[in-house]
Amino acid sequence: MATKSMNVDMLAKMFLAGAQNIEAKKEYINELNVFPVPDGDTGTNMSLTIMAAAKEVAALDKPTMKDLAKAISSGSLRGARGNSGVILSQLLRGFTKAIREEEEIDVQGLAAACSRARETAYKAVMKPKEGTILTVASGISEKAAQMAQETDDLEVFIPAVIEYAGEVLKKTPEMLPVLKEAGVVDSGGQGLLEVIKGAYDAFLGKEIRYSEIAPTSSGVSVKAAPGDEADIKFGYCTEFIILTEKEFTDKDEHEFKEYLSSIGDSIVCVADDDVVKIHVHTNDPGLAIQKALGFGQLSRMKIDNMREEHQEKLIRDAQKVAAEQSEKEKEEKEAQEPRKPFGFITVSIGEGINGIFKELGADYVIEGGQTMNPSTEDMLNAVDQVNADTIFILPNNKNIVLAANQAKALVEDKEIIVIPTRTVPQGITALINFMADADAKTNEETMLEEIENVKTGQVTYAVRDTHIDNKEIHEGDIMGIGDHGILAVGREIEETALELLKGLVDETTELISIYYGEEVREEDAEDFIAKVEETYPDADVDAHFGGQPIYYYVLAVE
Repeated sequence: MATKSMNVDMLAKMFLAGAQNIEAKKEYINELNVFPVPDGDTGTNMSLTIMAAAKEVAALDKPTMKDLAKAISSGSLRGARGNSGVILSQLLRGFTKAIREEEEIDVQGLAAACSRARETAYKAVMKPKEGTILTVASGISEKAAQMAQETDDLEVFIPAVIEYAGEVLKKTPEMLPVLKEAGVVDSGGQGLLEVIKGAYDAFLGKEIRYSEIAPTSSGVSVKAAPGDEADIKFGYCTEFIILTEKEFTDKDEHEFKEYLSSIGDSIVCVADDDVVKIHVHTNDPGLAIQKALGFGQLSRMKIDNMREEHQEKLIRDAQKVAAEQSEKEKEEKEAQEPRKPFGFITVSIGEGINGIFKELGADYVIEGGQTMNPSTEDMLNAVDQVNADTIFILPNNKNIVLAANQAKALVEDKEIIVIPTRTVPQGITALINFMADADAKTNEETMLEEIENVKTGQVTYAVRDTHIDNKEIHEGDIMGIGDHGILAVGREIEETALELLKGLVDETTELISIYYGEEVREEDAEDFIAKVEETYPDADVDAHFGGQPIYYYVLAVE
């Protein structure tokens, strides 16, 4: 029997199932990022974005279509993180605009909503690039329009659209050479596909475990942290990848999940070709490992003691609460003062760099940067705290610029100017070049001009084997990444950092700035600084403790 329409309850279930599916697949999506860096975060950003909306949807009681549309749109807009998350939020915004006045949705309504979603997302991106999530969204829109002319049965319409979206996704490496070289499809496109696949599962009536979206008396909670160590039933967070030596069938997956359920919880078992990603909380990691060895070799093994982490978290939380209380008192005092003409919000990546920004006059430092892209909501909260008529936002990461612009569009009582700084050194340069006696427009033009004179390099490690920028990279290699690609690959941190500098320094270089990370010993940093000074005697060398995680060194050349 054909299904010709869906009501608000069905659509809400489908949305929550789509959110749950991308949450479950986020690590797999993260691993599709072209650069094999440890903070590849497309899946995480998309998941956090849609989960912010899912929390609002799960809290609704007997919603109308307008209520549902508002919850999805508002929640995803404010929760958007990273470029992929912002684009996903715009797709959801466009989709919900098309359905908000409907009581039930048929194939014509879905096709119109898919078209509106595509149109809204493309408008939000200044320079749309094909071979990305936008291309997959276009494919969905085109196929939906075609199928709406051929059938009125949603049971025919939806799987046809999903199948075509998958075909478009497989073609993304042919559209973006960097994807082809790395041997992956577009991670954002994969994320979008996982959302609609999850939604379709709910449409089919499959049982969905909404483990991440649990309604409470005051709305919903997402993985509420235990208040006491005794609440941690299973003490070890265990993760690994199985490199299968034989086919891992649906039956194998079901039985393995059942086994993991008998020894723990928080289970993820995701199979893709000859790789299976496993995550489980258990009191005996050895049991999970022993069972997995029956399917093949293990890789990327990671076991964390959650009880130990919990104790450390309690100490950190207490320190954070004290610091926040002090900061809140300071902000309340400042809020009573008259507004100043200019204020600054900057995104930072480490303790030392936080201090540098504050010394340069930043009013509000959002911690996160590359390791955790702040959301649009984080930006809006920062804007509320800065008592100024005109506020400059320095995202300091190309993956945060869209979220900053989205926040700008939502602020009405202050002038917001986003300086599209793509790296921390560009943000530092922008602040240094601010002129207190000039107007906002002059400062904006000066900052935009000066940040283009900054070349940035970052030194980190590879989390997987890949081939990119004509370089063969192996897991554990040290990489030197410039503004436009990987410039150096080696086995030693200092050696790779010096090789990276060779690709950044030229005859016009006057200043080399070095920010060393939290994992670099001070004596090693001093040795590296001395070698840089010896190698480039004609340039000034300015060195600081940055305290950033993951990146051993952040380098700037001007």
